Parts: sequence; structure tokens; C-alpha cells
Amino acid sequence: MPPSLLAGISYTTFPDFEVGPLTIRTFGLMVGIGVLLGAWIAARYIEEFGVPREETYRLATRMVVAGLIGSRVSWVLSHLDQIENPVDVIAVWEGGIQFSGGFIAAIIFGFPTFRKWSPKLRWRSLDGYAFGLTIGLAIGRIGCYSVGEHFGRSTEFFLGTTYRGGSTQEDFIGDVPLVEGMTFHHTALYELMHLVVLFGLLTFVRSRARRAGRVLPAGTLIGIFCVWYGIGRFATDIVRTNDERVLGLTGAQFMGLALIPAGLWILAKVRHAAEAQPDDPAEVAAIQAAVLARAAGGAALDTDGEITEPHTSASDTGDVDDAPTDGSGDSDGAESADD
Repeated sequence: MPPSLLAGISYTTFPDFEVGPLTIRTFGLMVGIGVLLGAWIAARYIEEFGVPREETYRLATRMVVAGLIGSRVSWVLSHLDQIENPVDVIAVWEGGIQFSGGFIAAIIFGFPTFRKWSPKLRWRSLDGYAFGLTIGLAIGRIGCYSVGEHFGRSTEFFLGTTYRGGSTQEDFIGDVPLVEGMTFHHTALYELMHLVVLFGLLTFVRSRARRAGRVLPAGTLIGIFCVWYGIGRFATDIVRTNDERVLGLTGAQFMGLALIPAGLWILAKVRHAAEAQPDDPAEVAAIQAAVLARAAGGAALDTDGEITEPHTSASDTGDVDDAPTDGSGDSDGAESADD
């Protein structure tokens, strides 16, 4: 059988759909579902180590907001030819966000909070965020697939996508105008596939440890995520045709080159060092107290994690609103579907 007959997953874009009188944007819906499900999975995982879900949701919200801004800014800067008016700069509901920019922005906003925590709690929390991020990114890729973006070069590969119509964000395959019947690599589909496999792997690793009656070493999931996603994203971007490149590489490929050694370092060094440290019940208690204080109406914590009255003088509280070790991250900041 000729190779060309093996290729061609039939593909028609579906940027929106009707629900009664409402028109729902598929991209925005998928990103929203990915964020909510990812945050829920992260919160459930981190809660097992004593951190209330409210704390995870609070930090995740800030990181998501920062991530969306960073991902949109990086997309706009690399697609200036598609910006025709000021509205186009913020039109994320139509697609167009780059994971690399969002990932960096989210890390920057989350870092001040994570650095306050002990290494063991920090890496356990990052494990949870990586676990949730994996499935959140996968769902977000459905949104990218729906609006017609992240196209690769023409192919006869059996997983190639054969375009059958519909509006798209990218009207060319390289320098060739997109027309019905063309078969090409669709990197959003490829990334969706490998992220689902990664989520299954992370779930297996976690479940295996639980069945054995042991706690997964801190840093395991984030380490696996960095290595897997770094390799996978570098590979899929090789076939992309419509991205800006520097020295022959996309921005995401440079990110991948950083993620791979970072993940190996976490798996080989960090997780063993973090796991060697004892648990700190006082640290977790301080985080729990901070959550209760906020829920009770704004009581502050002193440097020992004790709740104080909202109007107590600075001299009584050490002039500290949030203890450096409380992990609440009140002054710190803000993850999803990409480019």
C-alpha cells in the first residue's frame, strides 16, 4: 500500500458551537476546563501533605493569571504580523498563547512563595502542580486543535492531519497556502497525545508508591515532567513551520533544552536531598493557620505562625504580616495551554 494512503486523520476545525442562543468558544472552554481540573488535581495531591486546598487554589490562581499574561505576551511578540488592532492583542479566546512564556511567568510569580517553604514541602507542592499541569495542558491542546493552529510541515505520516475545511488561525503550511486536502503534521494533536501518556505515567508512578505503602519522594513528579515535556516539546517543534526561530530553534525548544537537564538534576540530586529532611509539622500548621485567619476575616500571623488580632501594633507582631515560613504567599504571585 502506498505510504500516502496511510496518512490523513480527517480534520475540520471547530472554533465554536451553539448551546441554545449561546455561542461557545471552544478554545476558551478547553483552557478553562484545563485550568480548573488541573488546579483540582494539584490541590488534592498537595492536601495529602497537610496544605489546605484553599492555599493551593489561591497560589494557583495567581500563577494562572501570570501564566496567561506571559503566554499571550510571548505569542504577540512572535506573531506581530497577525496583530491588526488593539483588540487582537488580548483576544485569547480566539487562540494564540505560548506555553513557554506562560511557564516562565508562572514560575516567576510562584517563586517568592515556594522559596519560603522547606525543600521537602516545596518539592511536594511542585509535584502536585506538575501533576495537575500535565492534564491541564492536554485539555488546553484540544482548544488549540479546535481553532487550527500549531501546524507542521506536509507529511505522509499515518498520524498526519488532512484538512477538510473550517476557519484557522494559520492559513499557510510554511510558504504554501492551506487548502482542503493537504495533509500535514498537527503538533497540537501530537502534544495532546504525549501529554495524556505522561499523565498516565505520573498516575502510575504515584499509585505504585501508594500501593507499596510509601510516600513518593518529593520532586519525583516534577522531575519526570521536566524531562518528558522537554523532550516531547523539542521533538514536536522540529516539524512546526509557522513559528519564529532563533539559531534554528523555537522559543519552546530553548525551554525544552533547559527543562531536560533541570529534570535530571531534580531526579538525581534534589529529591534525595529533600527526602532526607524530616517533616516539619509546625510549618504545615502555620500554613493551615494562615488559611483559617484569612477565612476568619484578615487576622495576621506573627513570625511563629500564631494568629494575632488584625489591629495589633507592629511592635507586638514584629511588623510581619505573614511569617517567612508560613507558606501562605500573600504577597506572591500567579499555568496553561500554550503555543
